[in-house]
Amino acid sequence: MGFQIALAGKGGTGKTTIAGLLIKYLVSRGKKPILAVDADSNANLNEVLGLEVTDTIGQAREDMKKGKVPPGMTKDIFLSMRLEEAVAEKDDYDLIVMGQPEGAGCYCAANSLLANFLDKLVNNYDFIVMDNEAGMEHLSRLTTKNVDILLIVTDTSRRGLQAGLRINKLIEDLNVGVAKSYLIINQTRSDLPNEVMDIINNDELELAGTVPEDDTVYEFDLKGRPTIGIEESNPAVKAVFDIFDKIIP
Repeated sequence: MGFQIALAGKGGTGKTTIAGLLIKYLVSRGKKPILAVDADSNANLNEVLGLEVTDTIGQAREDMKKGKVPPGMTKDIFLSMRLEEAVAEKDDYDLIVMGQPEGAGCYCAANSLLANFLDKLVNNYDFIVMDNEAGMEHLSRLTTKNVDILLIVTDTSRRGLQAGLRINKLIEDLNVGVAKSYLIINQTRSDLPNEVMDIINNDELELAGTVPEDDTVYEFDLKGRPTIGIEESNPAVKAVFDIFDKIIP
């Protein structure tokens, strides 16, 4: 089974950017094949990676519900075929996107499909990187389970930190099988204030490191350019790589 790394955190903290840079890191270190998983209903990991996505797990389920199963084909075979088609392939990694059902509705079915499909895929890859939606819903629905490392991404705001610590507490309460959790503080402007360090030190969640706020990362995001293309010499990318060097075997 591949080494599984999941990301979680409050919205707006740069979690998906960190996920993209993690994939960049794994590729640069020869740690592949890699399966990238966008488990966020508001999918944008493909934009960070510069990879076009034409199909999703959510769309596959909608097609089945709408009766688009060809004559003579069972629903199970049709769905299995459509899920395979939803895997976007690139030289160094593949990407699967959960997507969302059309219109209003619960994402539980799409999450369940994703979880079951991943169980079949994980043995084909050395590393799996899962970018989850913001908040804690993915934990309560058990989309994130049995992972080797959970990276909880936050910024220096009190609400961001508290959200990260709540996620870590929920993991412990649900006993979802996370081997190790780390905190990454993104978009820092200086050394961490004492107030921030006090919040961290009062909790058992280990701080893996910090990533500085960076104009290049901001500009890439603003212009819709894939941040995976930023040079390794960039201060933010270098900081992220230093963190991964410490925690990823």
